[in-house]
Amino acid sequence: MAMQLGPPEGGSGEDEILSTINTTPLVDVMLVLLIIFLITIPVVTQTIAVALPKEVNQPMQTRPENITVAVNKDGAIFWNTTPVADGAALFELMKAVAVLEPQPEVHIRGDQQARYEFIGKVLATCQRAGIAKVSFVTEPPSKG
Repeated sequence: MAMQLGPPEGGSGEDEILSTINTTPLVDVMLVLLIIFLITIPVVTQTIAVALPKEVNQPMQTRPENITVAVNKDGAIFWNTTPVADGAALFELMKAVAVLEPQPEVHIRGDQQARYEFIGKVLATCQRAGIAKVSFVTEPPSKG
């Protein structure tokens, strides 16, 4: 067995041209990018530790003593199905209910087109009257 250490016999001494792609620089760059992403992604995803609420879909338990306050898109307020004149009248109704034992729940049904201001006023009135349990009635998300 012989080993050749010089140019091929009869050759001119020049190296042959390689027709393959050198992937070493590509692999080096990819490894550097991989390391950068592995270091920076945990920093981006864990900026502030917050306990997010879990989605719970509980059907509303309607009892006769529960009160439904509805707000339509124009801001009109309804106590169960009876229209309420203004915020002061709503406060008087809620104040009378707040002293009952056990205190009934207030379920707020707000129209999707209603301004947040109208719903916020009803919520503030519940708080001022001393209502302990207030719920928002929504429709379940459509599937499909």
